[in-house]
Amino acid sequence: MEKIISYPISIIYYLCFITCLLIFHPIQWLCLNLLGYQAHKKSVDYLNFCLVKCTNLLGTTYHFENINSIPKNAPIIFVANHQSMYDIIAIIWYLRRFHAKFVSKKELGKGVPSVSFNLRHGGSVLIDRKDPKQAIAAISGLSKYIEKNKRSAVIFPEGTRSKTGIPKKFSESGLKMLCKYAPSAYIVPISINNSWKMVKFGSFPMGLGSSLKFIIHPPIAVKDFSFEEIMIRTENAVVKSIK
Repeated sequence: MEKIISYPISIIYYLCFITCLLIFHPIQWLCLNLLGYQAHKKSVDYLNFCLVKCTNLLGTTYHFENINSIPKNAPIIFVANHQSMYDIIAIIWYLRRFHAKFVSKKELGKGVPSVSFNLRHGGSVLIDRKDPKQAIAAISGLSKYIEKNKRSAVIFPEGTRSKTGIPKKFSESGLKMLCKYAPSAYIVPISINNSWKMVKFGSFPMGLGSSLKFIIHPPIAVKDFSFEEIMIRTENAVVKSIK
């Protein structure tokens, strides 16, 4: 029954979603080229605010726990499980004060209005999974960027989305590189729940009434632990709160 009801609602949702992407693409261009980074960031923030509001048409709600535990005026490495693209729009909007930058696959760097433009020009990095040298150079550049500017990087160590909510084994390489070149950073693990339910039928129709929960765990100072211990603590923190 949910699937049947979702068809007309999903059509309305996608019309609104695509309209937002098309409207904000030239806005981003103008903000970046005429006013610079801060204006461009604001345009991206409000793009994602609008995208979050679009998902409210589906009955989607968002809840972030422990946002105030995130260190301020320090580089941050957010490490989270990954269930759908809706993880990303929520993180950009609700954690906007931390200037989140993403490690993303290069295929997203073209062809998607607004999204591709922001990935190319907003400070995120695009990696070629078939070219380890390029990926290492890109991620090391991102870590130096957040170290210098006290901003944040977001990495999904599973490497791909979990379609059932069950987490996959975390990969070490990307996080290790971020820690190496951002020694004053804090790792902030995030457990994401129920995002997969939005796409449980695939990309169409959408799942209805999903309650997305983002649990932010206590920060881990990179300088205080060996990478091996950081990896164990981070993965355990994320996985234990996935339901």
